Amino acid sequence: MSKQNPDYIGQYPEKSDFADSPPAYQDPGMAGYQTSYPGPQQYVAYPPGQGPYPPAQPYPSPQGQYPMGQGPAVTMQPAIYVQRAPLVHPMPDYLGYSIFTMLCCCLPLGIAALIYSISTRDANNMGNEELAKKNSRLARNLNHTGLGIGIAVLILWIAYVAFSASRH
Repeated sequence: MSKQNPDYIGQYPEKSDFADSPPAYQDPGMAGYQTSYPGPQQYVAYPPGQGPYPPAQPYPSPQGQYPMGQGPAVTMQPAIYVQRAPLVHPMPDYLGYSIFTMLCCCLPLGIAALIYSISTRDANNMGNEELAKKNSRLARNLNHTGLGIGIAVLILWIAYVAFSASRH
């Protein structure tokens, strides 16, 4: 159980754990607080050409003095963005083959081949020949594998139907 303040009378005894009671109310006008806006601040005026710091020393210019208020002219060149052009001889993307494999032969390998076919097309458009060659080869291999699995499943299904028809 916590210590309770004997002077506290209320319904929340857990809030009486404070050692000190709050300070008494003080009128802001009597306690020395500022009650109004102080007004404008006073600024120190320095003689023309002289501030709070010593005058700066001019930097010598390599070609002589510039006219008052003008500095050396600065010219900026426009930003140049280098983009590769699409390949002149693009790699085959096997997109139609991938769609056929996906719909007719083997769905999982067809989806993977479709993704690599689209990646090949993007690499061709960006001019990245190495990535286009890699993705094209992978799409072709996935399509061949999916087609082989599809043909094998078709042959096994025909053999099963023929075998089960001959038994009846």
